[in-house]
Amino acid sequence: MRDQETHVPFPDDELDATTGDYELSERQALRRVPGLSTELTDVTEVEYRQLRLERVVLVGVWTEGSQTDAENSLTELAALAETAGSQVLEGLIQRRTRPDPATYIGRGKVDDLGSVVLSAGADTVICDGELSPSQLRNLEQRTKVKVVDRTALILDIFAQHAKSKEGRAQVELAQLEYLLPRLRGWGETLSRQTGGSGRGGGAGGGVGVRGPGETKLETDRRRIRHRIARLRREIKAMRTVRETKRARRSRNAVPAVAIAGYTNAGKSSLLNRLTGAGVLVEDALFATLDPTTRRSTTADGRVYTLSDTVGFVRHLPHQIVEAFRSTLEEVAEADLVVHVVDGAHPDPQEQVRAVREVLGEVGADRLPELLVVNKTDAADEETLLHLKRLWPEAIFVSAHRGRGIDELRMAIEQRLPRPAVELRVVLPYERGDLVARLHRQGEVLSTAHLAEGTMLHVRVNEALAAELSTYVDATQAVRAAR
Repeated sequence: MRDQETHVPFPDDELDATTGDYELSERQALRRVPGLSTELTDVTEVEYRQLRLERVVLVGVWTEGSQTDAENSLTELAALAETAGSQVLEGLIQRRTRPDPATYIGRGKVDDLGSVVLSAGADTVICDGELSPSQLRNLEQRTKVKVVDRTALILDIFAQHAKSKEGRAQVELAQLEYLLPRLRGWGETLSRQTGGSGRGGGAGGGVGVRGPGETKLETDRRRIRHRIARLRREIKAMRTVRETKRARRSRNAVPAVAIAGYTNAGKSSLLNRLTGAGVLVEDALFATLDPTTRRSTTADGRVYTLSDTVGFVRHLPHQIVEAFRSTLEEVAEADLVVHVVDGAHPDPQEQVRAVREVLGEVGADRLPELLVVNKTDAADEETLLHLKRLWPEAIFVSAHRGRGIDELRMAIEQRLPRPAVELRVVLPYERGDLVARLHRQGEVLSTAHLAEGTMLHVRVNEALAAELSTYVDATQAVRAAR
């Protein structure tokens, strides 16, 4: 498999203030430098949080689908590996009915893999699947190098890119839950006791600590469990804050639009185009993890919010889904999901399937969906014609070039929920604050200026309708059908 070059999607002369260019340059200024990490003498001493991904060989097991599907999956794994800071040397695919329960690729092929690792000078093997603790141990013992699975790789990328306190806590929780069943002892230290042993207590004995004691491995597991419990409490408290903000928007009847989609499909670029949010844009997988919410206004003055969410990927680790559940629930509480698809991807249909699968896990599959095919400037005409036949209701845009953005904005506005109550009110001229509020929170259908004040034909929510009850023109008020 050929190395892939990571590049910035916008040339320097096209960068503007809304692409997070400062944050992008700051991230690019700090990169892993190959060859400066301390070499480990025993791969069993590798702790998950100290992974050093440098020169890697990729391994996949092709169990179903076509050869193209298997190659696309390994190509995506290569992009993930490069995003984590590694150099891909080789990619191997093994055809099997199912992964081998002991070594993932089969005992006979492990020796072949070891030969490839040795000849290529690799120090890490990355498997395109989630390995059991025994598969991980067996492969490391046979290949004599570190072995990392797809889940660990994605968690490593999340750990690099999470910035907010909530994001870091969510990633750490996912890492620890992944690590706990894979925690291993360090050779002879497995028998080391934290307490005394036997009648005399041995070297670790002393008053108050006699007894069977506790192994180092058990101590680590206990500490991890305590840390997991603490992180869950912290995330629960942060979730309460998020729900409070969401409830405030709900009370103010502000419609919410969530931008969801496959990682690197251009969600942040689209948010920047629609709102000028200034979110980081980088041609890398999971470039942005922390959700960003911005206000926007319809052509008739109604306010709504647009939220960018964490990107999805096929076989997204369940630890990530669970840890980021409070963040993903922002999507489930939205009034509309803008589903962004990479039109230049080799398999956009698989992207849509993977995203809808995760949306279903968080209860967002019941929401109205607006499909948006992005990167039309990079896709060939034949592919676009095929996608237009496949998804006739989709909006085709290029966030890079700005094409189709106005059409997308109109499509979003048309799909926003309409206020439930339609009425006519006559507001005194001194109540300009109410007029402004109607434009901001409701839908103003018509305006007329009378001697006694401003007459407005509006749609509003029930709470605002109750506040306007004293100004209603009772002869013309009508309640709209929901």
